[in-house]
Amino acid sequence: MAKNLSKVYSAELDGIKAKLIEVETDINVGLHSFNIVGLADKALSESRERISSALKNSGIKPPTKENRKITVNLAPADVKKTGSQYDLAITVGYLLATKQIEEFDTRGKIFAGELSLDGELRPISGALNIASLAKNKNFSEIFIPHANAAEAALINKVKVIPIKNIQEIIAHLENKKVIEPQTHTRIMPKTEEVSYDINHIKGQMNAKRALAIAAAGGHNILMSGPPGSGKTMLAQALMSILPPLEMDELIEINQIYSAAGMLKEDSLMFRRPFRSPHHSASLAAMVGGGTNPRPGEISLAHRGVLFLDELPEFHRDVLEALRQPLESGAIHISRAKHNLELPAKFTLAAAMNPCPCGYLGDAEKECRCTANETLRYGKKISGPLLDRIDMQVEVPRIKIETLRGASETKEGDTLREKIKLARQIQKERFKKLKNKIYTNSDMTSKQCDELIHLAPEADSFMKMVLDKSFISARGYYRMLKTARTIADLENSESVTSEHLSEAFNYKLKDKN
Repeated sequence: MAKNLSKVYSAELDGIKAKLIEVETDINVGLHSFNIVGLADKALSESRERISSALKNSGIKPPTKENRKITVNLAPADVKKTGSQYDLAITVGYLLATKQIEEFDTRGKIFAGELSLDGELRPISGALNIASLAKNKNFSEIFIPHANAAEAALINKVKVIPIKNIQEIIAHLENKKVIEPQTHTRIMPKTEEVSYDINHIKGQMNAKRALAIAAAGGHNILMSGPPGSGKTMLAQALMSILPPLEMDELIEINQIYSAAGMLKEDSLMFRRPFRSPHHSASLAAMVGGGTNPRPGEISLAHRGVLFLDELPEFHRDVLEALRQPLESGAIHISRAKHNLELPAKFTLAAAMNPCPCGYLGDAEKECRCTANETLRYGKKISGPLLDRIDMQVEVPRIKIETLRGASETKEGDTLREKIKLARQIQKERFKKLKNKIYTNSDMTSKQCDELIHLAPEADSFMKMVLDKSFISARGYYRMLKTARTIADLENSESVTSEHLSEAFNYKLKDKN
């Protein structure tokens, strides 16, 4: 390596994936200047001031005290660099190039962290994503702020070195005071209660049955009923019967939240997310994107539940943007100079009123909407979007006698066990597939044909249904997957006509 040249490694976030960035520092004779090249944004350009103040306040000679020309190149130069996580890498590169620390082998090490003016390290976004990059690129160590160490240590076989300040990392790199690596973070089961347990909900047996099917197979569900019938509470209670996260799912979720800057120290996501955006949410807030692309609500709901209350009140473009992720489990954001893919495999739980006033078909309160108003209200949800919703269920008003009746039951405990067993059956079914999937709703049409076995009478029933009703090809396969989940809940090897009949009844209701 040249006398006054150093090279260390850092990382750039691209959606939820991290890219490896080389940080080259060159010290040349000349009037003092400190230039950062390689498509650096404003926050990164300001690193010069943070680094100079941090070094000065740490008792180390800063760049401003040297009459040298300092050039920092971030390679590859054609990739836009954003954020403040390069502070630590630039600092280490500068100290190496100026011989203020002993030379060491920088290969296999990634540095990421933001400096405060007193030399302390502030937490950054995407530490877990950087640790994942390190593992994929066979890097052995990452140096990150102490506050991000727990999330990064979710990735096994990567040594995470938690850094509190500049003096610490210098002492460690010179082997004067070695910092102990962060211990591997293991899955910790959460015992806290959810906001609403399905045991607390009185009545609504049909809706509870539909929720159990949705939880077991990851199916989308739309609940329709008058105001106050319990649609929102039912959607929130869905969280109480969802099975625990697999390790791969847990890492996926935490990578998304880390990239979004929503993970704090000791606040890792160990439960499935539940996102409930307001109906005034913009398209960018829902699907993600922006100048510096960030995950939207559909990605933050990955492997969890996206609850859309008052579904027809959402903007039309927002609802139509859900069509692609509901089908593929990902959202593709295209810009003039950049394409981005974000994961978005969520269970959609939506709620709506049957008409603008909410009382169409209600036995106790008369609907005052005209037929035209009701039709226009239903048309706010397009046919293609409805076709991607596996189950539609009516949630009627609860009678006062039911509300004042017996308190909570233990039926939720039974449901949880059945759902857990159904998920285990699906895990066994899919274990030989090349592309890993978790639930019946993830199956492709080809996988449906190969893995779903119909009983003889069920085959005849399906032919009769297709002959007498209009169901799209998508609707056909979604109905098959729902029936397969119902069969799994009953621990049945084959899908029977009863399972198909129940799945067909959920698909029959047409809001258009």
